[in-house]
Amino acid sequence: MALRATLALVLLAGAAAADPVTIETARGPVEVERPQRVVVFDIAALDTIDALGIVPVGVPTPLYVSYLAHLEDAAAPVGTLFEPDFEAVAALEPDLIVAGGRSSAQVAALEKIAPTIDMTIEWEGSLAESAKARLDAYGRLFGKEAEAADLAAGLDETLAGARAAAAGKGDALILMTDGPKVSAFGPGSRFGWLHEDLGLPAAVEDVEAATHGEAISFEFVQKADPDWLIIVDRAAAIGETAEAARQTLDNPLVAGTRAWQADQLAFLDAPSIYIASGGIRSLTGLLDQVADAFGE
Repeated sequence: MALRATLALVLLAGAAAADPVTIETARGPVEVERPQRVVVFDIAALDTIDALGIVPVGVPTPLYVSYLAHLEDAAAPVGTLFEPDFEAVAALEPDLIVAGGRSSAQVAALEKIAPTIDMTIEWEGSLAESAKARLDAYGRLFGKEAEAADLAAGLDETLAGARAAAAGKGDALILMTDGPKVSAFGPGSRFGWLHEDLGLPAAVEDVEAATHGEAISFEFVQKADPDWLIIVDRAAAIGETAEAARQTLDNPLVAGTRAWQADQLAFLDAPSIYIASGGIRSLTGLLDQVADAFGE
C-alpha cells in the first residue's frame, strides 16, 4: 500500500509539473507547457531568467553584459540576436524558445523548431512595471513564483531610492553618443522610462521618439541647458571602439550648460540600458547608478 501511495504521489506530481500555464507575451496571452530545455534569444529575458536560477541550454553570442558571462560555459551558442543558428537550435531539442526585441523578427522561423514566445518589452510607459510583468510571467512559467516576488520587491525598493535621489534636483536631457554623433531622447522614447519611472522632468518635451533618438547638434544641448545630462555611449554598448561619450560632448557649447558646469552628468552602463533594458538585474543596476549620481 505504501509503495502504491508513493507511486501515485509521484505520478500526480509529474502531471502537475506538466500542466500548461498561461503567460502574457508581447503578442498577447499564450498557453505554454512548463519547459525543461529552453533556448533564449533576448538579453533582457536572459537577464531575468538567469536571475531566477534557470540555466538555458542555448544562448546567443555575444552576451554583451558582463554579469551573464558565466553562461558562455553553461549553455551552447545558438547564433546572434539577429541571426540564429537554426541547426544549432534544432540540435539542442528545446521545448521552448524565448525571443524578443532584436530577435523578435525570427519568431516565425524559430517556431518551426519549437514553441516560441515573443517577450519584447515596449518603450512606452513604466519600464519597471513592464519588467515586473515579464518577471511574473517567467516566475510562473518556471515554477519560481517566490523567487520572482523577492526580485520584484527588491526592484521596488531600488526604484523608490532612485526616485527619492532625483526628486527636486531639476530637469534632465537624455543623450546617446555614437562616436562623434549625438541623439536626444525624451518622454515616450526608448529611454523615456527614466522620466516616467523617476518622475524626472524633461528639459525638452517634444523630442522625436525614434529608435536611435532624434539626431541633434551641440547647439540643441546648449539651448536646452538642462540641470542634468544622462548619457549613454552606444559604441561602448555594442563593443565598438569609438570616441568616448565624454570626449564627444566635451566642447564649448555643451560645457557651458548648467549640467556640465555643475558636473551633473550621469553616465549609465551602456550595455545594460541599450541591450539588456527591461531585464530585472539590468534595471536594478541602472537605478542604483541613477541614485548614486543624483544622490551625490
